Amino acid sequence: MTTVDVEHRGTGILLKHDRHGSHFVEAPAPGTALRQVKIWKDMAAARPGDPAAGAYLSAILGRPVDLVYFDDPQNRPVDAEFGQPGDFVGFADGFPLLIATTGSLNHLNSHLARPFEMARFRPNIVVDADGAWAEDSWKTIRIGAVELRIAKPCSRCVITTRDPLSGEQPDPREPLQTLGKLHRSAKGGIIFGQNAIPNNAGTIAIGDAVEVVEAGVSNLT
Repeated sequence: MTTVDVEHRGTGILLKHDRHGSHFVEAPAPGTALRQVKIWKDMAAARPGDPAAGAYLSAILGRPVDLVYFDDPQNRPVDAEFGQPGDFVGFADGFPLLIATTGSLNHLNSHLARPFEMARFRPNIVVDADGAWAEDSWKTIRIGAVELRIAKPCSRCVITTRDPLSGEQPDPREPLQTLGKLHRSAKGGIIFGQNAIPNNAGTIAIGDAVEVVEAGVSNLT
């Protein structure tokens, strides 16, 4: 899946692949019948996309798949243990945003024979910060005019061992093996980055100042 590029184009998205060319997909009409899809343990309603897009992606992935559209932003609540009433998430693992810091990546890379790019950890927001794991001490931060609650640390999986551009796995052990020695939760999870939930809508941009509104020990569960 990492080898498929996606661009927003007007009323839909453009899918692009080096060997399979491109395919434009219109967003489904509001009246399109819904179907149930499963995201981890959650069930949510989604609108089926263009069948041709499913065929296009099936050829790339080597297995039959469908493309579906998440059109109701209030269709999937965030885990109540870590969110508040009114917190929702789409097709992401469990939270709207993932925040990582350059300081934590630099610390990890200082223990590796070959440095890794931040893309291995797929954050939505990268904060330029000195020192390792500064994000563990944030409860609420503000970026530009948007306030973000830090919900919980992000436990990492084997996907981090794959190059996000090629899909290849140069070393099935790294960076998880080294990261596991540096930063684990109380329950043993290998941690990199923090899941976050916005308190308000707004726009952020590269270069915006980041303010720690509320500090506190992260719940490393």
